[in-house]
Amino acid sequence: MATIYISIGSNIEPEKYVKAALKDLEAIFGSLTLSSVFESEAVGFEGHNFLNMVVAAQTLEPIKAVVAIFKQLEKECGRLPGEKKFSARTLDLDLLLYDDCICQQPIVLPREEILNNAFVLWPLAEIAPNRVHPVVNRTYQDLWQAFDKDLQRLWRVDLLS
Repeated sequence: MATIYISIGSNIEPEKYVKAALKDLEAIFGSLTLSSVFESEAVGFEGHNFLNMVVAAQTLEPIKAVVAIFKQLEKECGRLPGEKKFSARTLDLDLLLYDDCICQQPIVLPREEILNNAFVLWPLAEIAPNRVHPVVNRTYQDLWQAFDKDLQRLWRVDLLS
């Protein structure tokens, strides 16, 4: 059984789509460990604020199948394949970690966004503070503490209570 960490983001009807993603992911993977939900400004383009969070789950599926599941869920929520990377979206599901796997195919793991985006690193550090990044060999809590918090503004929001 592999432990996976999933980044969830949305800035088009974000409350609706984040909640839908959580419901669907729980139906597929079972029990989830949830970070807080964070609101952040759009990064890389002008747009509405995003809601982001990270969840952990367990799976027997291989990486390729997990990614296919995420693409299908995004499609079901109205996301069009081939949309620009920096654009508004109903739902963005990214596989951040698959155990301690380091790979380039079928996707790059661990995801580079972990080290570059506060909206990924902070919620990951919240639910896996003592887990060690398999490339840089530092805990996510240490990485978050060292992160330049002036680079990106984000704040916790109460979405799930």
